[in-house]
Amino acid sequence: MDEGVQYSSAAAAGKAELIPASYFEPIDPAAIFARLAPLEVDLGCGNGAFLVALAAQFPERNFLGIERLIGRVRSACAKAARANLPNVRVLKVELSYAVKYLLPPTSVAVLHLLFPDPWPKQRHHRRRIVTADFLADLHRVLARDGRLRLATDQADYFETIRQLISTQPFAKVDDNAAERFPLTTFEKHFVAAGAPIYRLVLRKVS
Repeated sequence: MDEGVQYSSAAAAGKAELIPASYFEPIDPAAIFARLAPLEVDLGCGNGAFLVALAAQFPERNFLGIERLIGRVRSACAKAARANLPNVRVLKVELSYAVKYLLPPTSVAVLHLLFPDPWPKQRHHRRRIVTADFLADLHRVLARDGRLRLATDQADYFETIRQLISTQPFAKVDDNAAERFPLTTFEKHFVAAGAPIYRLVLRKVS
């Protein structure tokens, strides 16, 4: 652990919300969770339902949720507290900023980017988070052979992501059938409505 980095008393006490002492230097996962364990990051964790269910399913792993909306952060933290999960932290910050500046290189075993805002109107496509630069940042923070799990209900967004991925150092892999992932809140709605869901599981290659 980096003894020179200090975190809020909330994080130190095991509460879910992570408030770094500085937003201008990378976080130290070992200090945050007070242990060394594989780190999974839920990019845009929403109300925390998926994050908390996953953390309960895999107590041997550490889980960090990143979300910019305070109401969702509070909901995620409350869920983690009710479940008494010491392996969950939630960070309130913009996704792209967190990935670029706060997650250390090669620190993440698995990134979950599930149902990012699709911005379906053509004039809003520039607001979509998945870009070549963003994918390059995701690649940088993944550990060797780290996984990136993507899902969307938007066919055109999925095709755009596939095209962007083709220029990045990722290899497509089959989802691990032995791991049964919980459904996100959005996914439950889409499944109930019979909407198609498009998925990619990618492995970092050097």
